[in-house]
Amino acid sequence: MFNAASVPSYSPSLSSFSSSSVDDSPLSRYGWTTEHAELFAPLAEAGLLPARIVRVDRGQCDAVLADPETGELRTVRLDTRPVGDADMINCPCTGDWAAADLHARPMASVVALLPRSTAIIRKVAGKRSDGQVLAANVDTVLIAASLAADPDLGRIERFLALAWESGAEPLVVLTKADLVDDAEFIRADVEAVAPGVTVLVVSAETGEGIDVLRACAPGTTVVIGQSGVGKSTLTNALVGSEVMAVQEARSVDQKGRHTTTTRELTALPGGGVLIGTPGLREVGLYGGEGVDLAFADIAELAEECRFHDCNHHTEPGCAVRAALADGTLPQRRMDSYLKLQRENEWIASRSDARVAKARLNKWKAITKSMRAAGGPVKR
Repeated sequence: MFNAASVPSYSPSLSSFSSSSVDDSPLSRYGWTTEHAELFAPLAEAGLLPARIVRVDRGQCDAVLADPETGELRTVRLDTRPVGDADMINCPCTGDWAAADLHARPMASVVALLPRSTAIIRKVAGKRSDGQVLAANVDTVLIAASLAADPDLGRIERFLALAWESGAEPLVVLTKADLVDDAEFIRADVEAVAPGVTVLVVSAETGEGIDVLRACAPGTTVVIGQSGVGKSTLTNALVGSEVMAVQEARSVDQKGRHTTTTRELTALPGGGVLIGTPGLREVGLYGGEGVDLAFADIAELAEECRFHDCNHHTEPGCAVRAALADGTLPQRRMDSYLKLQRENEWIASRSDARVAKARLNKWKAITKSMRAAGGPVKR
């Protein structure tokens, strides 16, 4: 993907990206750290500039970087095709730290990506089992749900599994508190399905809870949720200006339209950055341990089962079934847990099949090549 020898030798301000001056770098406002500087050192020596991707379009992206002449932040348009031949998970996405070659022709290009610290990956829509990255290098996943309608607890659980799997910290935010009188009761219901997760009640209309939310979401925060829950309005409240278009949700069922059509990163006035996302109709999981973390209460109960490999069906001494029987564990939550587990198992089986197929194709190619050369074929 990256060949230093092929990059022109120019380095107008490499010292500004050294680990000793990270705090002084204008990119620190966008999350640039000493660790990033150390990882980027070989790329900087090749004359490349660090940039954070703020928006991705087909084959191109907008990225913010420090101007090599003035040192001031500016947004540039970059060609992502040099690294765009990878699979969907490894393609450039919003939040990525990229190595930019401003001298590339016919246009400035992304030459390489730094390793991601976290990544929100969902299964693509439909019956395919491929993954799609929604945002990269995120510290907090803000799960927005509207109080204007009864929150879908099962969907919140699904979002929580997605967030935990990313490696970032989940945060549930109940929006439109100005429209209801029982916000605290609803928060208690949501807290019951979000063990270990902070649940906030806010209103962008009145400003209730916004300051607390700012304090709970330092660094890079991505906002996810269904259309109509107030993600764009919440983003505008946090940024302090109208950076996102807003549409009213339908009064009949409080469902919204896709106001936001792309994932875009915006700097916050008090520090940190926010990634806004379109409404998610489908939230397919992409495997991993996110489900177990989202259902930590069930995992804790399972530790008390008589048998360590208990399936929670007919085994004697099952603590999970005992909790279901006495009402400690709601049947709805158990059903949700089992459903998400089945999805994970399906994704795992499909992934294994893809790996096996890729391995088979590799050896077919090697065998064909060796036979054509008249040599022996060894595995």
